[in-house]
Amino acid sequence: MLVLKKNLRPEFKKAIGTLYPSLDDAEDFLASQEPDTLLVSVGDVTTRNLQEQGLIPHLGIIDQQVERKPAPQDIVYDNVTLKADNPAGTVTRELWDAVEQGFQLIKAGYRVLILVKGEEDLAVVPAVILAPPGSLVLYGQPGEGVVICEVDRLRDKVIKMKEMLMEE
Repeated sequence: MLVLKKNLRPEFKKAIGTLYPSLDDAEDFLASQEPDTLLVSVGDVTTRNLQEQGLIPHLGIIDQQVERKPAPQDIVYDNVTLKADNPAGTVTRELWDAVEQGFQLIKAGYRVLILVKGEEDLAVVPAVILAPPGSLVLYGQPGEGVVICEVDRLRDKVIKMKEMLMEE
């Protein structure tokens, strides 16, 4: 299990990719992507907002919470739902394996929702590291907007961030 040390929390709260004030502001960028670009969303609001715009993420990772309160709407996928326990401030082996399994299922033609019991915030780390080349990982930056991570450009940075996490 990877654990976020308290002294590193400010570093992990910074946007990893490009911050857009809203998904609407990212529309031109998203429209410029190849039609087969693999989309990964982390967070209930980001996943729901993408779905509402007709962009169903290939992999959605949610915890049914929005700012530590129950999410106002259920997110439903018609393909595969995986589950993983992941306490706040961690990336468990179970979550890492679920993300890895999700990408394998995507190769087989499925769209996958990972339902996290606990917190999904740090799921960006395995999502960026494990995503196929050319993928985009989107997540919400509370009070600021949506962050888009171009996996090819940011994988090395996220690997270095992973190395800062304490292994237990």
